[in-house]
Order: sequence, then C-alpha cells, then structure tokens
Amino acid sequence: MTTDAPTDPSTGSPGDRSGRAYPDRPWVGVGVIVWKGEELLLIRRGRAPRLGQWSLPGGAQGVGETVFETAAREVLEETGLTVEPVEVVTVVDAINRDEEGRVQYHYTLVEVAAEWRAGEAVAGDDALEVRWAGVEEALRLVPWEETDKVIRLAAARRAQARPASR
Repeated sequence: MTTDAPTDPSTGSPGDRSGRAYPDRPWVGVGVIVWKGEELLLIRRGRAPRLGQWSLPGGAQGVGETVFETAAREVLEETGLTVEPVEVVTVVDAINRDEEGRVQYHYTLVEVAAEWRAGEAVAGDDALEVRWAGVEEALRLVPWEETDKVIRLAAARRAQARPASR
C-alpha cells in the first residue's frame, strides 16, 4: 500500500487510487458547494464510498496543490464547470468501517464554497450524473447527514454575507 498518491503531471490530479481503501493514514479531500444564483450543484457519486448517492463534487488533494486549487480542479474534472472558490466552510471527518470494524475509508474533508463562473454542468470523471438544486431539494436528495449539515451551514453563511455586501 502506498502512502503518497503520485500525481498526473499534466493535471496535478491524484492519479493513483491505491491506499484509499484500508488506508494507513487519512486522505485529505475537498468537497465543493458550488453556487449558481440560488441553486447549488450536486453530483451522483461514481465511486465508493457512497457509490450512486447524491453528494457535493470534490476529491483528493494532490501534492503541491492548495485547497482552492483542488476545489476548482475537482469541479472541472467532475462537471466541466469553471468555479471561483471563495471560502472554507467547515472540515468534516468521513470514516467508514467494514463489518469487522476496520477502517475501510478515512477522509478529512475540507468543505469549500465556490461561485459558478462558466460552463454547462455535465457528468465526467467520478460523477454519474449532475444537477442544480435549490437548498431544500438538495437536502432531500443527499442521504449522508454530514453533507446535509455542510449544505445548511454554507447556505446560512451565504445568507448572512449577502446583506453585508449590499
């Protein structure tokens, strides 16, 4: 099992997925709450963990890549969209155990808010499907409680920031 995922030199993307299942250390992942007007972007996951579930776009941070660079790259790879990351919303621990109680997946997820800048959302890379949804619809679609909390927190922070910017 490797401890450092080599990156694809052309993209800076973590190319080797070895070591993600039953890891010897946590992986740093970046989840992205992409806003376009009053809607946010959801993807249907194409890989474990949570295969087939609606979630936020995102993925593993590459060596030498900032959190904001990871956010922009992952959204582009998964959806074809260009985004502008604007703030770190929160950090979430995602630890999945197998039937025997062993850690099967362990991610430290840095959740980043971003604004849509260009492109039409299409499923690519790790996404089976993409869609824009209002906050309430998104909350009905995402099954993982932590994603629900992240969406609620990001929406509340965005609502608080709006009056101050006017």
